[in-house]
Amino acid sequence: MVPLTLQELAHASGISPSYLGRIERGERFPSAHVLRKMASHLGLTESELFILADYLSPHPSTGAERRSVEKLDPYVAAALSHEPVEIQRAAVAILTILKSMAKRI
Repeated sequence: MVPLTLQELAHASGISPSYLGRIERGERFPSAHVLRKMASHLGLTESELFILADYLSPHPSTGAERRSVEKLDPYVAAALSHEPVEIQRAAVAILTILKSMAKRI
């Protein structure tokens, strides 16, 4: 990760410093939309940041599953970014399971 101050990250990503501070203190959990805005400024891919934020599993059991979670479909990510965090997590988990099941058929 690229070392940035909270103020630098806020300025670069367009997210308010107070909101970033709440995320840092664990008072808020960032949406997919916010994570996407922060990823490149932190020197991470969206997938890496989604894994760090527990949106995606870091250790899928097979190569096929690993490829399925490495990149979240942009349409799905955009749709989920407007949903509450609980819905985002559940949807990503369900999509991962469905992709895994589809690979086995």
